[in-house]
Amino acid sequence: MKVVDLSKPIKYNAQDPFFMRVKIKHKPYWHGRWLVRFLGLPFKLMPKDFVGWADDTITQMGVHSTTHIDAPSHYGPLAAGKRAATVDEIPLDKCIGAGVVIDMSHKQDGEAISAADMDAAIAKSGASIEPDTIVLIRTDRDRYLGTSEYWKRGTGMTAEATEWLIDRGVTVMGIDQWGWDTPFHYQIAKSKRENRSDLFWEGHRVGQRKPYWQMEQLANLAALPSHGFKVCVFPLRLVGASAAPARVVALLD
Repeated sequence: MKVVDLSKPIKYNAQDPFFMRVKIKHKPYWHGRWLVRFLGLPFKLMPKDFVGWADDTITQMGVHSTTHIDAPSHYGPLAAGKRAATVDEIPLDKCIGAGVVIDMSHKQDGEAISAADMDAAIAKSGASIEPDTIVLIRTDRDRYLGTSEYWKRGTGMTAEATEWLIDRGVTVMGIDQWGWDTPFHYQIAKSKRENRSDLFWEGHRVGQRKPYWQMEQLANLAALPSHGFKVCVFPLRLVGASAAPARVVALLD
């Protein structure tokens, strides 16, 4: 069995926008020695090879700052007329399933993905989507990871493309770029250009009517076939949160 890691590294990156930055403080080993001394053990009774222990503290990391899964509560307080589920309420049986990659790497920055695009791509791949399939949208924008361009580059899912998946029984889906929709500046420009109030965040807002769980900032989808593999998603159990960092892997026989 081959394991493909679909998660991006969690580390400080000065190129990230301020609202995405992660900061981790690495404490020196001697902190552990002094803690044991504070608890009552004299230094002379500590083992000769005991240098203390490594410890680290995440001092800054938003739940959407790295590879993560969004809960329905991220899209609004209600989903289908009921209280929207938070990330700790995700059904774990939905987090493991057959995977399908839909290749949208040909789409240009700012060019949104339509339902017709989805139909064409799935027909070309030979894959089939069954209820509870985990669908991954490949854009190859993970090549910008670690650069200031990452959050500005990408295609994005329209409302109709998102519903296309949900209507086929997909409840967990993901994309290998910064966000599910086109980057913010493209959404804003198009909304102004067309004088429309229904375009901004349209893919996300589908979740207010049809609840779904969505991963963003995946990586390495180019290493996967279009189908014939399993996806495992392991989000942190953050009570009441709108999203959680997740370790996402693919298993290939």
